[in-house]
Amino acid sequence: MSDGIQEPVSRMVPAPGGRLHVTDYPGAAPPLVLMHGFPDDSRIYDRLVPLLAPRRVVAVDWLGYGRSDRAGPGFPDGVDHQRELRAVLDSLDLGRVTLVGHDASGPDAIDFAASEPGRVGQLILLNTYYGHAPELRLPEMIRLLADPAFTPLANAMIGEPGQRLWLLVHTGRQWGMEPEDQGGVAFGSILPQFFGDDTQPDALAAIRAWTAGLFPALERQDAHIAAGALAGLDLPVALVFGAADHYLSPGLARHLAGLFRHADVHLVQDASHWPQWDQPGEVAKLIMQAAPPG
Repeated sequence: MSDGIQEPVSRMVPAPGGRLHVTDYPGAAPPLVLMHGFPDDSRIYDRLVPLLAPRRVVAVDWLGYGRSDRAGPGFPDGVDHQRELRAVLDSLDLGRVTLVGHDASGPDAIDFAASEPGRVGQLILLNTYYGHAPELRLPEMIRLLADPAFTPLANAMIGEPGQRLWLLVHTGRQWGMEPEDQGGVAFGSILPQFFGDDTQPDALAAIRAWTAGLFPALERQDAHIAAGALAGLDLPVALVFGAADHYLSPGLARHLAGLFRHADVHLVQDASHWPQWDQPGEVAKLIMQAAPPG
């Protein structure tokens, strides 16, 4: 671990539906709260966190993912991430924070800032989306899992380990990844959600619940845009996108920037969907510029 970063504290925070695993790196305020998307966990930030010293950093695993509890039948969809995030901030007695949302947690960060503006000082959004933007291109695997017309086929593929692995490998390569790379983000953070590992069971129930709620969530986001919720946010927003992501693309980043009052777009070269993994030094620099200590 880099000089200047104290040893992190691993916590289990009570939240609606179960306990959330949180890794709390002590440091200077305001805290950076790191949220993962789909279908990974907080380990997508492992290369970034050491470069954020001496800031306080809080990395969260959503309920059902990573080292957080697995919920029982009726696992809630992404809407409850608002309550989970609130539980983390309350449990750790965090005041005004900077939310860092990647992928499917970008909408969670935006909605939380809109509902509780006094608790969020800045938004930093990494390769994310919000609503049915013309530039939005959903990965084929996500469309398969989200479309109710394909639920029987999706369940059959996810239920058979060989098909599940094939689907992941195919999708990873569409993002320019090498899924077999044991030092890559797929091996370290994504595969454990689909197959489990020595630190966690699989997250298949959460995966199916999150994707089942995707299309209704996009409709809700469209309504928030139409109501002026994003335009009404009076806080700085930094969109930090890997330039090589062909799904959540630079064009989408520019579209999203136009929805906010104060937003800047930063494209990270030689980075795809996980810029915090591909180019952690550049992403750390951009985060520090967008949300300086104070």
